[in-house]
Amino acid sequence: MSEKYKIAADTQPHFVTCTITGWVDVFSREAYREKILESLSFCQSEKGLLIHAWVIMSNHLHLIVSSKANALADIIRDFKKYTAKQIIAAIRDNENESRREWMLNLFLYAGSRNGNNKEYQFWKSGYHPIVLDSPVKIEQRLKYLHENPVRAGWVREPQDYKYSSAVDYYTGTKGLLKIEL
Repeated sequence: MSEKYKIAADTQPHFVTCTITGWVDVFSREAYREKILESLSFCQSEKGLLIHAWVIMSNHLHLIVSSKANALADIIRDFKKYTAKQIIAAIRDNENESRREWMLNLFLYAGSRNGNNKEYQFWKSGYHPIVLDSPVKIEQRLKYLHENPVRAGWVREPQDYKYSSAVDYYTGTKGLLKIEL
């Protein structure tokens, strides 16, 4: 990984992207989005993760995060590892999941090609942290992150998308996760 994509300082906000292997639209199902929210909330309360902004798209998520207590890279690693196991199990156990076999086979194939995995690979490797060390960079990434659902055609206004911190920023209403503005 190049120097460009390393955590600069844990207490400094970083823009990170976590992408599903094969760009599979896993988060088109609410149950899987909820697993992400539960895990992020746990990381906030138990690991010192500070979430400044977030959005869950159908096949990836963007976060602006920092840490007050633990190494940010370790928190993200643990988050990805835990959510991968939880969501793979949820897919496997969901008899109503019409894409179950296809997704599990894809994740199994990806895992077999990556020596770091024992079985499935849910997330793509890496998360490309970009340090946000100026107000201009922060504003650019906030706009990019919150405009994602608008560009996807899901909502007209960023604050109308439930799985995003845009409601916190644009309306002052508390969203689904605690945000450090």
